[in-house]
Amino acid sequence: MKNLYGLLGEKLSHSFSPEIHSEIFKEIGVDGYYHLFNVGNNNLENAVFGAKALKISGLNVTIPYKVEIMKNLDTISREAEKIGAVNTICFDGEKVEGYNTDYYGFGMMLDKFHINLKNKRAFILGTGGAARAVIQYLIDNEIQEINVVSRNKENSKQKFKEIKIIDYKELENIDRGEIIINSTPCGMYPNVNISPISRSTISKFKVAVDLIYNPKETLFLKYAKEEGVKDVNGLYMLIGQAVKSEELWNNIKIDNRIVDKIYEKINSKIN
Repeated sequence: MKNLYGLLGEKLSHSFSPEIHSEIFKEIGVDGYYHLFNVGNNNLENAVFGAKALKISGLNVTIPYKVEIMKNLDTISREAEKIGAVNTICFDGEKVEGYNTDYYGFGMMLDKFHINLKNKRAFILGTGGAARAVIQYLIDNEIQEINVVSRNKENSKQKFKEIKIIDYKELENIDRGEIIINSTPCGMYPNVNISPISRSTISKFKVAVDLIYNPKETLFLKYAKEEGVKDVNGLYMLIGQAVKSEELWNNIKIDNRIVDKIYEKINSKIN
């Protein structure tokens, strides 16, 4: 009988996660199946309870539940507690444990594409669960300055008390910045003809990172490329965090060469 894993989220029909985890299963010799669980907001607690009752082997969590899911867990790992968001759930007997592997996937992506953080000035679009993991990674890796860009500046100040919060108008008026990171769903399939910020704003940066991976090149990244800004999408981060989740679920260590191998295979299939 196959081990069952899955992804909890709201709109999952275009997720690449089942294909990615299928490739990981092949590489590590696990007889597993990865399912997409579309869950309504009112059923999140029931979904966690049901997963435990059905002895599901492990779950990932995505938009919009990375923060809300935490109240349905028995324990939360140190990194997830520090970040304030969970994207991976492990079942240990009757206990439901929360982790954050986005943190590690983001770091693996930066290493892969040689993006140096030390003494740099970074701007992050969005304030959701993915943004929280990104912020913590930047703090832990010698970033000089972090600016979170929010449409609701006052509300975001309550969430991120020690981080500088600006609005999109203020972002348009900056002179320069080294790294701009989109952690919003703006530009995600199927709404591909929009960018969270203008081409002229993107041109002020040296590196543009979009955590979106479908499409491969968002309008945000298309603008970056056309302006000579280094552009990186979120696929390597997605695969990196998936591999880290599998390590937790199966209590193993997976070689980074497997991440590279799966990345090349999946990347060649995406438009």
